[in-house]
Amino acid sequence: MPAVLFEKKGHIAYITLNRPEAFNSINKEVWELSTEAWIKVRDDNDIWVAILTGAGEKAFCAGADLKEMSGVFQEAIKSGRPPALPVPAIHPGKGLEVYKPFIAAINGVALGGGLELALACDLRIAAEHARLGTPEVKQGIIPTAGATQRIPRQVPWALAMQLLLVGEPVSAQEAYRMGLVNQVVPLKDLMPAAEALANRINENGPIAVRGAKEAAYRGVRMSLEDGLKFEEYCSANVIKSEDAIEGPKAFSEKRKPVYKCK
Repeated sequence: MPAVLFEKKGHIAYITLNRPEAFNSINKEVWELSTEAWIKVRDDNDIWVAILTGAGEKAFCAGADLKEMSGVFQEAIKSGRPPALPVPAIHPGKGLEVYKPFIAAINGVALGGGLELALACDLRIAAEHARLGTPEVKQGIIPTAGATQRIPRQVPWALAMQLLLVGEPVSAQEAYRMGLVNQVVPLKDLMPAAEALANRINENGPIAVRGAKEAAYRGVRMSLEDGLKFEEYCSANVIKSEDAIEGPKAFSEKRKPVYKCK
């Protein structure tokens, strides 16, 4: 079985990290196949939302496979260069821009690079038993796939420092209180909850959803003045679509819109 499974149902793509025997940790195969999956989502116009999860009930993703990566760290020490860790370039700012919504269905521990994979998603739903954290400092290294940048942008500073500097995981309930996850549900309800959220998103105009995400993701790295100008640019692109005509037309006719992503 491949280390990453990809399935498409309707307008939803399902990406499953498939190394349950290794807590779905990231090795070279996971790195390559997950990046391929992100590209499939980006390039298939019939995919409107993607759900990322892990196989089994114990782990979403426990981060990099340290057994496999020990040689990488030793080479980095010898060369004096940063370690070439197998972290997929799967989110804006890391090389692969995908403005379709991603939902992380966190079915167990999400540690290190595993939490960073979840942070690369737009929305996060966690099972009640899940634990989330960045334990890298306990191993004498630091996160290298976005945690040091994303966590302080998403939760209050003191809570971000707690996660990054103490290195101890927090419960799903605490992650919810911090603002790291949108929802906490029993494990049996995890995928139904993720699918329900995906379906709610898919009731909206897909081009508008992508435009809103791009405006937010890119605009947050700009000044407010530049961000507002970029929002106008995104709006101008969206308004050219057939869906932008269908939405107001359906509203005036008191019916549900039928969006075609055109």
